Amino acid sequence: MHFIIDNFILDKVTARYSHRGILTAVLITATLDAAGLGLVMPILPTLLDQVGAPDDMIPLHVGLLTALYAIMQFLCAPILGRLSDRFGRRRVLVASLAGATIDYLVLALTDTLWVFYLARAVAGITGATNAVTATVIADITPPDQRAKRYGWLGACYGGGMIAGPAIGGLFGGVSPHLPFLVAAALAGITLVLSASLLRETRPPGSNGSHAQQPGTAKRTAVPGMLILLAVFGIVQFIGQAPGSTWVLFTQQRLDWNPVEVGVSLSIFGMVQVFVQAALTGRIVSRIGETRAILVGIAADAIGLIGLALIASTWAMLPILAALGLGSITLPALQTLLSRRAPEQQQGRLQGTLASLNSLTSIIGPVTFTGIFALTRTNADGTLWICAAALYVLCALLMIRETCASRRSR
Repeated sequence: MHFIIDNFILDKVTARYSHRGILTAVLITATLDAAGLGLVMPILPTLLDQVGAPDDMIPLHVGLLTALYAIMQFLCAPILGRLSDRFGRRRVLVASLAGATIDYLVLALTDTLWVFYLARAVAGITGATNAVTATVIADITPPDQRAKRYGWLGACYGGGMIAGPAIGGLFGGVSPHLPFLVAAALAGITLVLSASLLRETRPPGSNGSHAQQPGTAKRTAVPGMLILLAVFGIVQFIGQAPGSTWVLFTQQRLDWNPVEVGVSLSIFGMVQVFVQAALTGRIVSRIGETRAILVGIAADAIGLIGLALIASTWAMLPILAALGLGSITLPALQTLLSRRAPEQQQGRLQGTLASLNSLTSIIGPVTFTGIFALTRTNADGTLWICAAALYVLCALLMIRETCASRRSR
């Protein structure tokens, strides 16, 4: 009897430390992947100029390359998520990182414009890093701890995206090819790390066979999932507003120079990283996912309304605090969705979320920059009011979903 108990305790301790190692590998992977992606952003126009793109067409090519990557991810992320359910997380993640490594190397070495497009398309097709890392966290984390760890994952991506452009600008001063080579090296290091340290976490029996059995989707459908997915998509869509119009709006409304804009974006990013890393888990564990989502929605809406009304630089500080608190929304939503999805379909779920993220990154910037262009003369805060109004819809959907969930119990 003592032998059985001792073995049980040993298995628990071993699993705990094994999961810590997997979590560490996943978080490092997320950080390096985001840093590599951010690293090439400042220097892409310069490299396009070197491969012969006309000066007046460079902005269009940057936009098309960005859109191409997002479109291919939108189309392929759900498929890769299902493949991770069928063949395992580790294999899909390694393939994704291999695609990123090849993409950065090709961009660094090519002197042909059409090859840029081919490389970006391949990177988008294989770009499942976000989905797979989120799936691994769902696999190894108890439901009551997922919000904290999804917060950590978001903080790692945020930290990588803050550091990446700064490093890219620094290396780009030496050579426009160097940031892409460094990004390839980071992706290669992450590839080796994942291949050597990351153990397979797919639950037993999760072989993707459900996707091929008639009627299985109906049996595994979960009440409220479509509503939660709609809320996730709307929140991601709203999140495109600051990223696409921040520079334009602050330069017009507050007359900021590039240094002030850069500092504000850095502060914004650091606040979000802090909130996601340090506060998300505590807030969710205290009030639950649904209430945390509503708190995040309310905080972000207040921040957006504040932007519409802002008249001085100092007023930006409480606005950034409100927007930072709003960053708890997505980890809480991701946690609630992962609770509702069967273990055997976590990859499929995270692939769907990655696809929604890609879709909103295509239509969001066009929508919000278009609103700003139409209203900048007489009402330049209109875009923030429109974004905040969408949160009313999110709140109503969450309330409806909560009521429906309680009735179904």
